[in-house]
Amino acid sequence: MVEILSPGSNKKDLKQKYEVYEQSGVKEYWVISPQNQWCIIYTLVDGKYNLSGPLVEGEFITSTVLPGFSLNLTALFDKLL
Repeated sequence: MVEILSPGSNKKDLKQKYEVYEQSGVKEYWVISPQNQWCIIYTLVDGKYNLSGPLVEGEFITSTVLPGFSLNLTALFDKLL
């Protein structure tokens, strides 16, 4: 699951989604902020999310559920902005 934040993203909304995704067993959940140029990754371990990040421009995202997948955050932010 990937959540791309907009300038008006509500913290309450993010909290609710986090809880729903965790309870539903979503294995990996990314939150990307193009405006602030960071990404955090939640990975489900034993039914609870572990946090990785923040990752910032110049770094690469790798996925635990998509082996071999890598995403350059600089390229992503260039496309989103």
